[in-house]
Amino acid sequence: MTTQPDVARISFATNLASFGDRTAISTGDCTISYRDLAARVEDMARRLGPARRLIALEADNTLPSLTVYLAALASGHPLLILPAGGGKAAETLIAAYDPDIIARTSNSEPIVEVRRHETTHQLHPDLALLVSTSGSTGSPKLVRLSGASIQANAAAIAQYLHLRPSDTAATTLPLSYCYGMSVVNSHLLVGASLALTDLSVVDPCFWDLVRSQRVTSFAAVPYTFELLDRAGFEHIDVPSLRYITQAGGRLTPERVRSYAELGRERGWDLFVMYGQTEATARMAYLPPDLAAEHPQAIGVAIPGGEFRLEPVPGLDDHELVYTGPNVMLGYAEKPEDLALGREVTELHTGDLARLGPDELYEIVGRRSRFVKIVGLRVDLGRVERLLADLGLTAAAAGSDDAVVAAVEGHHDLALVAKSLAQDLGLPRAAVQLHSVPDIPRLGNGKPDYPAILALSAQSERGHGAQSSEPAPETETVREIFADVLERQDIAETDSFVSLGGDSLSYVAASVRLERALGRIPQGWHLMPICELVPASEPTAHRTREDAGAMGKGFLRTWRGKLSARMETGIVLRAVAIIFIVATHIKFFSWEGTAHVLMAVAGYNFARFQLTGSRRERLRRQLRAVARIVIPSVVVIGAAFAVTDDYGWHNVLLLNSLVGPQGWTDMSRFWFVEVLVHILVGLAVLLAIPAVDRALRRWPWAFPLALAGVDLLQRFDVIELPYPGQGPVLWLFAFGWAAAVSRKRWQRAAMTAFALLTIPGSFSNEYRSATILAGFLILLWIPTLPVPRGLHRITALLASSSLYIYVTHWLVYPLFEQANQGLALAASLLVGVAYWATATRAMGSVERWLRHRQKRRHVNSSGSQPDGGSVLGGGSVLDRFSVLDTRMAHRSRSRG
Repeated sequence: MTTQPDVARISFATNLASFGDRTAISTGDCTISYRDLAARVEDMARRLGPARRLIALEADNTLPSLTVYLAALASGHPLLILPAGGGKAAETLIAAYDPDIIARTSNSEPIVEVRRHETTHQLHPDLALLVSTSGSTGSPKLVRLSGASIQANAAAIAQYLHLRPSDTAATTLPLSYCYGMSVVNSHLLVGASLALTDLSVVDPCFWDLVRSQRVTSFAAVPYTFELLDRAGFEHIDVPSLRYITQAGGRLTPERVRSYAELGRERGWDLFVMYGQTEATARMAYLPPDLAAEHPQAIGVAIPGGEFRLEPVPGLDDHELVYTGPNVMLGYAEKPEDLALGREVTELHTGDLARLGPDELYEIVGRRSRFVKIVGLRVDLGRVERLLADLGLTAAAAGSDDAVVAAVEGHHDLALVAKSLAQDLGLPRAAVQLHSVPDIPRLGNGKPDYPAILALSAQSERGHGAQSSEPAPETETVREIFADVLERQDIAETDSFVSLGGDSLSYVAASVRLERALGRIPQGWHLMPICELVPASEPTAHRTREDAGAMGKGFLRTWRGKLSARMETGIVLRAVAIIFIVATHIKFFSWEGTAHVLMAVAGYNFARFQLTGSRRERLRRQLRAVARIVIPSVVVIGAAFAVTDDYGWHNVLLLNSLVGPQGWTDMSRFWFVEVLVHILVGLAVLLAIPAVDRALRRWPWAFPLALAGVDLLQRFDVIELPYPGQGPVLWLFAFGWAAAVSRKRWQRAAMTAFALLTIPGSFSNEYRSATILAGFLILLWIPTLPVPRGLHRITALLASSSLYIYVTHWLVYPLFEQANQGLALAASLLVGVAYWATATRAMGSVERWLRHRQKRRHVNSSGSQPDGGSVLGGGSVLDRFSVLDTRMAHRSRSRG
């Protein structure tokens, strides 16, 4: 038996209908009004039943998940929040608390598994939410929150952020995280909108969403700002943005000041915030106008809350204590604790703080992050600050025996440890520093201190620092990228594109990733390495609805053993190059596939060449041009030397502009020439700041405008001299626009454009049909089924398509008189061999250039090289720079 709660206090869940037809939710494909959302919540509440029961929800950023969340709160069912996607953490909590109902999302539909119709738990009437603390995901220890606390915190957040109905927040954090949950609660409280998404900020699709939905805010943790830097956020135009919030860990003062100043320039605010799950979400915020001047502060208490400083025995600093209506009821560690009421009236945060200038609170350490070594109390937060002062990125844990710190990159850690031990007053043997590629982190981006502490045991067992990487899956992804891209300076926050990956290396990487991960997500080339993990195994709890699909699943399984899907662009490249060579040999005739490849080139250009800052993008685009020009010119130069069929303008890729008029043997390399001209022209055009801003503001309309200009030539509205194959920029631009067509109406519009332009552009109706079909497949079908036995050969042909194209003109004449089939096979084999040789040679040259640049940088700075990448921002320390920095720090402290 359980007492019914007073659910009226959770007004953001119960009063949805009062906002009528205002937009509550947008998902990219549709918008849901508050009236519609209220109806969905009511339907779900009826489905959950009138009897109060414990509901476990795998909370993700989907409409079904949000509906279950609101329905449970509105109808008084206590809700146990599980991490999205199930897994061991969710199974541990389910086993520990035995919920009556388990809810999750499958195929965009809510799945509700009713395990019993009457609860066996004693549920306190005030209990509304059970949430894992930020450091205990998957642990049976949960925070008990009341409906009144959730409502109070939502109201306080809405007040200090000045939320209004016209606001729209993008859900950049998961609903299972209390910070992400607070964004949902506070916006629904005032009738504002939510743009539901799980896109990363490094994905151009995210910024398309931000612009199309006129997003006014998004939430960020410190790790998000690293991704924003890599995405070139300072160059991204977001005219609707009103503010960014930051919580989830300490953001360095330098970065706070940098983003606060950027916000001042761009017209948006940075709200630095402080909170804990035990306070529902937020306890403090830093007024945006003070962020640049006081970047080290957490600010003032939220409306309705108060801070006080309580002395800590044996320490000079004081503990920060918070009181307010959003303080938790207490903790739960077993099902019997669900019957408990309020056990906590004030929250001892465990953080050491002081009251600084302008009455702003500052966090100076963590009470629980002290260890006692040889009788001395050591502040692990101070250890991290000392290492940061030396220019190192590090996180520190500790035991009664030693301080253990993970340090990113390769440095002279023996000297650093000696310096650190002197600063801390510890024996040298009590300080252990371990070199790691990246700091081990939890799912919410905070340092994984147990994993850092485990480095000590791993070192003793002889595994070395490399065993500290977060997971073997990440190592596998890193190894694949290192091999395919031929570089070692790879961090967890790097993506395939940020590392210089292009369409030529994309195929090899995607095939190997699929083998390593089982399934690769769409848009993987833009995702940080840390997010590329193996496909989840099915969780233990499944419903009857799932079981009902087993018959169909059996058939799909057998089909899956025979075939698997490959990306459409890869398949089109492989098929097109076979058809091109076969047509030239007259093995069979099928015209138009070269023009399909031009659209595929535009598609890949949009995916690989348009991310990052303007300078990074220009460098990437010029590198892509070089990887086309160099192998092509080598072959054409050889052809010029040994035959009379070509001229110097072929070698310089200028035949289309200055060569003979009309189609001649010298026109054979038209595709390479035109593609290079387009890429160079776009690199120059997009380097212009005004054009760059136009592209970022209108990412879909921009390539269509280019296509429109070129089509004026194609249909003789204007006349410009363009020999050879005539204007094809419009096909390239169509492929570009197809890649950024995120919405159904955009794809429908592109279909209409293709139907109106492609058939009238070519005299041969079969050629037109091939181009139209190829483009529509590229536009609408992201993957195609390919027999598993053909995956490797498909990937090889797609990767080497450019090399086959430029070499086949020299290869097939040697064999066509004997056998056309043999000529086709020889052309393909020689092209693949040339691809393997040329890419390896160019990779060696690029590594040599990077090494030379790195040595030049080191010599100019007077330091010895370390293992970090200059391009990746790794710090370079030698014995003298460490000691100089430490002495300078001490001088500043004394001064």
